[in-house]
Amino acid sequence: MFFKSKEGKEKIIALYNQKLKELNIEYSEKSVETKFGVTNIITTGYSINPPLVLIHGTGGCVPQILDSFPNLASRYCVYAVDVLAQPNKSDENRLDMKSLDYGKWLIEIIIKLRLREVTLVGFSFGGLISLKTLEFNETSIKHVFLIAPVYIVNGNPLLGLWKMFMPLKKFIKTKNQKYIKKVMSALFSEYDDFALEYMSLTFTHCNMDFSPLPVISKDSAKNIKTPITICAAEKDIMFPGKKMIKRAKDVFPSLEEVVLFESSKHVPSATDFRKIEELILDKSE
Repeated sequence: MFFKSKEGKEKIIALYNQKLKELNIEYSEKSVETKFGVTNIITTGYSINPPLVLIHGTGGCVPQILDSFPNLASRYCVYAVDVLAQPNKSDENRLDMKSLDYGKWLIEIIIKLRLREVTLVGFSFGGLISLKTLEFNETSIKHVFLIAPVYIVNGNPLLGLWKMFMPLKKFIKTKNQKYIKKVMSALFSEYDDFALEYMSLTFTHCNMDFSPLPVISKDSAKNIKTPITICAAEKDIMFPGKKMIKRAKDVFPSLEEVVLFESSKHVPSATDFRKIEELILDKSE
Protein backbone atom coordinates (compact mmCIF):
# COMPACT_ATOMS: atom_id res chain seq x y z
CA MET A 1 0.00 0.00 0.00
CA PHE A 2 1.13 3.54 -0.73
CA PHE A 3 -0.22 5.14 2.45
CA LYS A 4 1.21 3.69 5.67
CA SER A 5 -1.97 4.36 7.65
CA LYS A 6 -5.52 5.63 7.32
CA GLU A 7 -4.67 8.51 9.67
CA GLY A 8 -1.72 9.56 7.52
CA LYS A 9 -3.83 9.54 4.39
CA GLU A 10 -6.50 11.65 6.09
CA LYS A 11 -3.91 14.29 7.08
CA ILE A 12 -2.61 14.51 3.51
CA ILE A 13 -6.09 14.71 1.94
CA ALA A 14 -7.09 17.39 4.45
CA LEU A 15 -4.09 19.50 3.40
CA TYR A 16 -4.88 18.76 -0.27
CA ASN A 17 -8.45 20.04 0.18
CA GLN A 18 -7.25 23.11 2.07
CA LYS A 19 -4.86 24.01 -0.75
CA LEU A 20 -7.55 23.43 -3.38
CA LYS A 21 -9.92 25.76 -1.51
CA GLU A 22 -7.22 28.43 -1.20
CA LEU A 23 -6.78 28.51 -4.98
CA ASN A 24 -10.20 30.15 -5.12
CA ILE A 25 -11.00 28.81 -8.60
CA GLU A 26 -14.07 27.36 -10.25
CA TYR A 27 -13.56 23.67 -10.88
CA SER A 28 -15.24 20.29 -11.14
CA GLU A 29 -13.85 17.10 -9.66
CA LYS A 30 -14.50 13.60 -10.93
CA SER A 31 -13.20 10.04 -10.64
CA VAL A 32 -12.34 8.20 -13.85
CA GLU A 33 -12.31 4.39 -13.76
CA THR A 34 -9.35 2.86 -15.59
CA LYS A 35 -8.03 -0.67 -15.67
CA PHE A 36 -5.00 0.63 -13.76
CA GLY A 37 -7.03 2.24 -10.98
CA VAL A 38 -9.53 4.97 -10.21
CA THR A 39 -8.04 8.36 -11.08
CA ASN A 40 -9.07 11.72 -9.62
CA ILE A 41 -9.26 14.61 -12.10
CA ILE A 42 -9.90 18.29 -11.47
CA THR A 43 -11.15 20.33 -14.43
CA THR A 44 -10.98 24.10 -14.64
CA GLY A 45 -11.59 26.53 -17.50
CA TYR A 46 -14.28 26.65 -20.19
CA SER A 47 -15.08 23.37 -21.93
CA ILE A 48 -15.13 25.15 -25.32
CA ASN A 49 -11.41 25.95 -24.96
CA PRO A 50 -8.71 23.59 -26.29
CA PRO A 51 -7.96 20.72 -23.87
CA LEU A 52 -4.80 20.69 -21.78
CA VAL A 53 -3.85 17.70 -19.61
CA LEU A 54 -1.63 18.69 -16.68
CA ILE A 55 0.45 16.10 -14.80
CA HIS A 56 2.32 16.75 -11.55
CA GLY A 57 5.52 15.11 -10.31
CA THR A 58 6.56 12.69 -7.58
CA GLY A 59 5.24 13.60 -4.15
CA GLY A 60 2.87 16.09 -5.73
CA CYS A 61 -0.82 16.67 -6.25
CA VAL A 62 -3.24 18.59 -8.47
CA PRO A 63 -3.76 21.66 -6.20
CA GLN A 64 0.00 22.24 -6.06
CA ILE A 65 0.56 22.06 -9.83
CA LEU A 66 -2.53 24.21 -10.50
CA ASP A 67 -1.09 26.81 -8.12
CA SER A 68 2.06 26.88 -10.29
CA PHE A 69 0.00 27.55 -13.43
CA PRO A 70 -2.83 29.90 -12.37
CA ASN A 71 -3.54 31.34 -15.84
CA LEU A 72 -3.70 28.26 -18.09
CA ALA A 73 -7.47 28.06 -17.61
CA SER A 74 -7.83 31.47 -19.31
CA ARG A 75 -7.21 29.87 -22.71
CA TYR A 76 -7.42 26.12 -22.10
CA CYS A 77 -9.83 23.71 -20.52
CA VAL A 78 -7.39 22.22 -18.00
CA TYR A 79 -7.68 18.59 -16.92
CA ALA A 80 -5.31 18.19 -13.96
CA VAL A 81 -4.62 14.55 -13.12
CA ASP A 82 -3.78 13.07 -9.72
CA VAL A 83 -1.07 10.52 -10.56
CA LEU A 84 -1.61 6.98 -9.23
CA ALA A 85 0.38 5.95 -6.12
CA GLN A 86 1.14 9.51 -5.05
CA PRO A 87 -0.06 11.59 -2.06
CA ASN A 88 -3.44 12.51 -3.52
CA LYS A 89 -6.95 11.21 -4.21
CA SER A 90 -6.20 8.63 -6.94
CA ASP A 91 -5.79 4.91 -6.29
CA GLU A 92 -2.62 3.56 -4.73
CA ASN A 93 -1.61 1.23 -7.59
CA ARG A 94 2.03 1.78 -8.57
CA LEU A 95 2.68 1.09 -12.25
CA ASP A 96 5.88 -0.28 -13.79
CA MET A 97 8.08 2.63 -14.93
CA LYS A 98 9.94 0.42 -17.39
CA SER A 99 6.76 -0.61 -19.24
CA LEU A 100 4.32 1.56 -21.20
CA ASP A 101 1.68 1.25 -18.46
CA TYR A 102 1.76 4.94 -17.49
CA GLY A 103 1.16 5.83 -21.14
CA LYS A 104 -1.66 3.30 -21.46
CA TRP A 105 -3.22 4.69 -18.28
CA LEU A 106 -3.17 8.29 -19.50
CA ILE A 107 -4.47 7.41 -22.97
CA GLU A 108 -7.37 5.54 -21.34
CA ILE A 109 -8.20 8.71 -19.37
CA ILE A 110 -7.98 10.89 -22.51
CA ILE A 111 -10.31 8.50 -24.38
CA LYS A 112 -12.81 8.40 -21.50
CA LEU A 113 -12.79 12.20 -21.30
CA ARG A 114 -13.33 12.26 -25.11
CA LEU A 115 -10.43 14.63 -25.70
CA ARG A 116 -8.65 15.33 -28.99
CA GLU A 117 -5.81 17.64 -30.01
CA VAL A 118 -4.55 17.61 -26.43
CA THR A 119 -1.78 19.86 -25.15
CA LEU A 120 0.11 17.71 -22.64
CA VAL A 121 2.10 19.35 -19.84
CA GLY A 122 4.20 17.14 -17.59
CA PHE A 123 6.42 18.28 -14.73
CA SER A 124 9.19 15.98 -13.42
CA PHE A 125 7.67 12.46 -13.17
CA GLY A 126 4.78 13.87 -15.19
CA GLY A 127 7.37 14.22 -17.97
CA LEU A 128 8.00 10.48 -17.91
CA ILE A 129 4.25 9.86 -18.06
CA SER A 130 3.95 12.26 -21.00
CA LEU A 131 6.73 10.55 -22.96
CA LYS A 132 5.34 7.08 -22.19
CA THR A 133 2.02 8.36 -23.58
CA LEU A 134 3.69 9.44 -26.82
CA GLU A 135 5.49 6.10 -27.06
CA PHE A 136 2.23 4.20 -26.67
CA ASN A 137 -0.19 6.26 -28.80
CA GLU A 138 0.35 9.89 -29.75
CA THR A 139 -2.61 10.32 -32.11
CA SER A 140 -4.65 12.43 -29.65
CA ILE A 141 -1.71 14.66 -28.59
CA LYS A 142 -1.08 18.00 -30.31
CA HIS A 143 1.97 19.28 -28.41
CA VAL A 144 3.95 18.25 -25.32
CA PHE A 145 5.64 20.50 -22.78
CA LEU A 146 8.15 18.73 -20.55
CA ILE A 147 9.33 20.61 -17.46
CA ALA A 148 12.49 19.22 -15.79
CA PRO A 149 11.29 15.80 -16.96
CA VAL A 150 12.24 12.35 -15.73
CA TYR A 151 13.19 9.89 -18.52
CA ILE A 152 15.67 11.80 -20.72
CA VAL A 153 18.83 11.91 -18.56
CA ASN A 154 19.78 11.23 -14.95
CA GLY A 155 22.15 13.23 -12.78
CA ASN A 156 25.23 12.18 -10.81
CA PRO A 157 24.00 9.47 -8.40
CA LEU A 158 26.63 10.34 -5.77
CA LEU A 159 25.55 13.99 -5.76
CA GLY A 160 21.91 12.93 -5.45
CA LEU A 161 22.78 10.59 -2.60
CA TRP A 162 24.73 13.26 -0.71
CA LYS A 163 22.39 16.23 -1.28
CA MET A 164 19.02 14.52 -1.21
CA PHE A 165 18.70 10.86 -0.30
CA MET A 166 20.88 10.87 2.83
CA PRO A 167 19.01 13.82 4.41
CA LEU A 168 15.71 12.24 3.30
CA LYS A 169 16.53 8.94 5.01
CA LYS A 170 17.50 10.86 8.14
CA PHE A 171 14.19 12.75 8.06
CA ILE A 172 12.19 9.54 7.64
CA LYS A 173 14.03 8.06 10.63
CA THR A 174 14.07 11.08 12.96
CA LYS A 175 11.23 13.36 11.67
CA ASN A 176 13.62 16.26 12.33
CA GLN A 177 12.57 19.20 10.14
CA LYS A 178 16.16 20.30 9.47
CA TYR A 179 16.65 17.22 7.28
CA ILE A 180 13.54 17.71 5.14
CA LYS A 181 14.56 21.37 4.71
CA LYS A 182 17.91 20.18 3.31
CA VAL A 183 16.00 18.03 0.81
CA MET A 184 13.75 20.96 -0.12
CA SER A 185 16.75 23.26 -0.59
CA ALA A 186 18.36 20.72 -2.93
CA LEU A 187 15.22 20.33 -5.04
CA PHE A 188 13.35 23.65 -4.95
CA SER A 189 14.46 27.00 -6.34
CA GLU A 190 12.13 28.37 -3.66
CA TYR A 191 9.46 26.74 -1.53
CA ASP A 192 6.53 27.83 0.59
CA ASP A 193 4.97 26.52 3.80
CA PHE A 194 2.53 24.31 1.89
CA ALA A 195 5.31 22.54 -0.04
CA LEU A 196 7.28 21.97 3.16
CA GLU A 197 4.29 20.61 5.06
CA TYR A 198 3.10 18.45 2.16
CA MET A 199 6.54 16.92 1.59
CA SER A 200 6.96 16.33 5.33
CA LEU A 201 3.62 14.51 5.53
CA THR A 202 4.34 12.57 2.33
CA PHE A 203 7.68 11.19 3.49
CA THR A 204 6.27 10.48 6.96
CA HIS A 205 3.08 8.69 5.91
CA CYS A 206 3.78 7.24 2.44
CA ASN A 207 5.83 4.39 1.03
CA MET A 208 7.76 6.18 -1.69
CA ASP A 209 9.40 4.47 -4.67
CA PHE A 210 13.19 4.96 -4.67
CA SER A 211 13.95 2.55 -7.51
CA PRO A 212 16.28 3.71 -10.34
CA LEU A 213 14.65 5.94 -12.95
CA PRO A 214 14.68 4.69 -16.55
CA VAL A 215 15.82 6.68 -19.58
CA ILE A 216 14.10 6.63 -22.98
CA SER A 217 15.99 4.77 -25.71
CA LYS A 218 17.08 6.57 -28.86
CA ASP A 219 15.02 4.13 -30.96
CA SER A 220 11.82 4.94 -29.03
CA ALA A 221 12.50 8.68 -29.07
CA LYS A 222 13.05 8.83 -32.82
CA ASN A 223 9.59 7.35 -33.47
CA ILE A 224 7.82 10.23 -31.70
CA LYS A 225 6.26 12.69 -34.16
CA THR A 226 4.49 15.06 -31.74
CA PRO A 227 6.14 18.50 -31.30
CA ILE A 228 8.05 18.66 -28.01
CA THR A 229 9.08 21.69 -25.94
CA ILE A 230 11.51 21.08 -23.08
CA CYS A 231 12.07 23.44 -20.15
CA ALA A 232 15.24 22.34 -18.37
CA ALA A 233 16.88 23.58 -15.17
CA GLU A 234 20.63 24.15 -15.13
CA LYS A 235 21.00 23.56 -11.36
CA ASP A 236 18.79 20.45 -11.31
CA ILE A 237 20.90 17.80 -9.52
CA MET A 238 18.54 15.02 -10.58
CA PHE A 239 18.14 15.87 -14.28
CA PRO A 240 20.84 18.44 -15.19
CA GLY A 241 19.57 20.97 -17.71
CA LYS A 242 22.52 21.24 -20.12
CA LYS A 243 22.97 17.46 -20.21
CA MET A 244 19.24 17.04 -20.83
CA ILE A 245 19.12 19.54 -23.70
CA LYS A 246 22.18 17.95 -25.34
CA ARG A 247 20.61 14.47 -25.32
CA ALA A 248 17.13 15.73 -26.25
CA LYS A 249 18.57 17.39 -29.39
CA ASP A 250 20.27 14.12 -30.23
CA VAL A 251 17.34 11.73 -29.76
CA PHE A 252 14.09 13.64 -30.49
CA PRO A 253 13.51 14.52 -34.17
CA SER A 254 10.28 16.30 -33.16
CA LEU A 255 11.97 18.59 -30.62
CA GLU A 256 10.62 22.05 -31.41
CA GLU A 257 12.02 24.26 -28.67
CA VAL A 258 14.27 24.08 -25.61
CA VAL A 259 14.53 26.58 -22.78
CA LEU A 260 17.25 26.47 -20.12
CA PHE A 261 16.51 28.19 -16.82
CA GLU A 262 20.02 29.02 -15.66
CA SER A 263 19.31 29.75 -11.99
CA SER A 264 16.66 27.06 -11.52
CA LYS A 265 16.88 23.92 -9.42
CA HIS A 266 14.59 20.94 -10.16
CA VAL A 267 11.41 22.76 -9.09
CA PRO A 268 11.35 26.17 -10.81
CA SER A 269 10.72 29.43 -9.01
CA ALA A 270 7.35 31.16 -9.29
CA THR A 271 8.93 33.58 -11.81
CA ASP A 272 10.18 30.73 -13.99
CA PHE A 273 6.82 28.93 -13.76
CA ARG A 274 5.22 32.14 -15.12
CA LYS A 275 7.64 32.12 -18.07
CA ILE A 276 6.80 28.47 -18.76
CA GLU A 277 3.11 29.32 -18.51
CA GLU A 278 3.55 32.07 -21.13
CA LEU A 279 5.21 29.57 -23.48
CA ILE A 280 2.24 27.23 -23.11
CA LEU A 281 -0.32 30.03 -23.53
CA ASP A 282 1.42 31.19 -26.70
CA LYS A 283 0.74 27.77 -28.24
CA SER A 284 -2.99 28.00 -27.56
CA GLU A 285 -3.57 30.15 -30.63
